[in-house]
Amino acid sequence: MEEKFQRSYRQSSVKFKKPDNLLLKGGSVYNAEKRQLEKLDIVLAKGKIDRVGVVGEKNFKGKVFDAKGMSIVPGLLDIHVHFREPGREDKETLTTGADSAAAGGFTGVCTMPNTDPATDNREIVEFIKDGFSNHLVDVYPIAAITKGRKGEQLVEMAELVDAGVVAFSDDGSAVSNPLVVRRALEYSRMFDTLIIEHCEDKYLAQNGVMHEGYMSTKLGLAGIPSIAEELILARDIMLAEYTSGRLHIAHISTAGAIELVRRAKADGVKVTCEVTPHHFTLTDEAIEGYDTNFKMNPPLRTSEDVKAVIKGLKDGTIDTIATDHAPHTIEDKDVEFDAAPFGVIGLETAIGLAYSELVRKKKLSFVDVIEKLSVNPYRILGLPVPQFREGVKANLTVIDTEENWVVDKNDFKSRSRNTPFDGWKLTGRSKAVVNKNLFLDN
Repeated sequence: MEEKFQRSYRQSSVKFKKPDNLLLKGGSVYNAEKRQLEKLDIVLAKGKIDRVGVVGEKNFKGKVFDAKGMSIVPGLLDIHVHFREPGREDKETLTTGADSAAAGGFTGVCTMPNTDPATDNREIVEFIKDGFSNHLVDVYPIAAITKGRKGEQLVEMAELVDAGVVAFSDDGSAVSNPLVVRRALEYSRMFDTLIIEHCEDKYLAQNGVMHEGYMSTKLGLAGIPSIAEELILARDIMLAEYTSGRLHIAHISTAGAIELVRRAKADGVKVTCEVTPHHFTLTDEAIEGYDTNFKMNPPLRTSEDVKAVIKGLKDGTIDTIATDHAPHTIEDKDVEFDAAPFGVIGLETAIGLAYSELVRKKKLSFVDVIEKLSVNPYRILGLPVPQFREGVKANLTVIDTEENWVVDKNDFKSRSRNTPFDGWKLTGRSKAVVNKNLFLDN
């Protein structure tokens, strides 16, 4: 196949190991049936789980990883990342993005289609998948809903599903034409796949750079009102109900939007949603210093919206935590607030923020958080959830919930540095990941 775009061949910055035998000793292992952690050892042989139980270390021949005091959970899956390749390899490549994911504890990612050119055909999907062929991290490409992400003509869904696509989204912009959304939901039913919407009415949001409210008025910045998100969401919920299609809401951010999803679920509509760590951690008050690393879309909302997000996570209205990892160069972000692009990176801070802000503050249990970072994304996409039983492929993340660390953007494996959390003191960090018979310890 002759490629129409340049492959960015880059050596991985992380060194994976491939031990024939690996013993994870003394960790607390996630039990899906009981929804709890149990202290067990795990023996891996050539990438598969060989034994789960108490193992005598003296008689074991192989590498031993001391997991005492740590949690062993199904490999984390980020349902929403932007790796910029093809098109903007100066921001992130498939390799640097995958390295960032592995360092953050993720063994799988779903790449969004707003690449250049857009991920709207088999050739680009195969290009992306090939970029992960020798990496520990699995990739599950998400293709555009419409050709060129222009919101007009549907992509060839059957061909893209056959190529390995797990969902469809014009992420970065909502599909404005409701007839196109309807057809997308109807056709996606044939493949039992998701339509993922970035809910924002472009006419209500035009020229906005932050949440519309008191702070935008105070700072003299154009605002994006909550109703811009809620209007598209309400429309799409009605269309999902009408078509019986499966709808997933990307990066939900407002109290009103969460309530719409809550009601829709109660009515039996096939709708799920995700939230980012920055939307359960920060408010629009963080923009007071005009730091463009706090500029993202959807924008940071109010404290009342953050409270609604926490409630939605707690009662199950919000199904997953996704990073919306959106890398930008220093040059792109080092401009006035109005001119800066939307987006922040998040793969390497997700565990720390989720544990520090949700578990330590007793908003959610650790098991709840793990299921929103791992189990639920797999289930929503219709993918097999990694399990801890003999004979299955090992796909796991080891987390130290006691480690205190300080975020240093210069230590990131990502090629970009646009994080709003530089210097934050967090608790909880990935210490190892295993997948594809590869092992990485941090």
